[in-house]
Amino acid sequence: MALLEAKKLGISFGGLRAVDDFNISIEKGELYGLIGPNGAGKTTVFNLLTGVYKPTEGIITLDGKDITGKKTIDINQAGIARTFQNIRLFKDLSVIDNVKVGLHNHMGYSTITGILRLPKYYKVEKQMTEEAMELLKVFGLEAEADTLADNLPYGKQRKLEIARALATKPKLLLLDEPAAGMNPNETQELMDTIRFVREHFDMTILLIEHDMKLVSGICEELTVLNFGRVLCQGKTSDVLNNPEVIKAYLGE
Repeated sequence: MALLEAKKLGISFGGLRAVDDFNISIEKGELYGLIGPNGAGKTTVFNLLTGVYKPTEGIITLDGKDITGKKTIDINQAGIARTFQNIRLFKDLSVIDNVKVGLHNHMGYSTITGILRLPKYYKVEKQMTEEAMELLKVFGLEAEADTLADNLPYGKQRKLEIARALATKPKLLLLDEPAAGMNPNETQELMDTIRFVREHFDMTILLIEHDMKLVSGICEELTVLNFGRVLCQGKTSDVLNNPEVIKAYLGE
């Protein structure tokens, strides 16, 4: 059984059909890519999968459970986490506090416990700090734990955003253009990071990306969107050599 399945997914905004008859099946542990020209509907698909938008038609299942139309927080707790094309860190918080925000999804305490500083507050805070530091070590960010997130270099902000997403303990990680704004050296390091995350955390990953070197280097399967519809699906090498994909996406 696939970890994530979307069947006949669709959504309209007014008279515009943004996504139509979208189908995808991602196996556990797979590193899957979603590509297509600007405006093809890729981010809209991510927003459907994470509950930002509710589909007009279709069904989404995660690990066999129907999550169609559920709230974003419920979908996150069910096991889907994401990053964004434009980094959305809490820039006025420290690096470690950004990760602890993600951990609160599974390790929180009541408001009263926090206000009164009851014993459970100190126990949970200690545990979250320890787990956050372990995650930061994985990404080589432990030395910057007390640094404001806004003061990190761009590449490290990307790593922190992934670390925070992983703190929610997802089954599926969605990466929205993780290489955006990176130079070639940073992109290569990102590729290594994504591979490591997949292996170290036994993580299933779906990413949107325009950098074809990154896509061809790490994705095992691809779906190509064009005008909100699936143009092609299959093994990465086959998809990237498909004449229709070359014409629609690569512009050749």
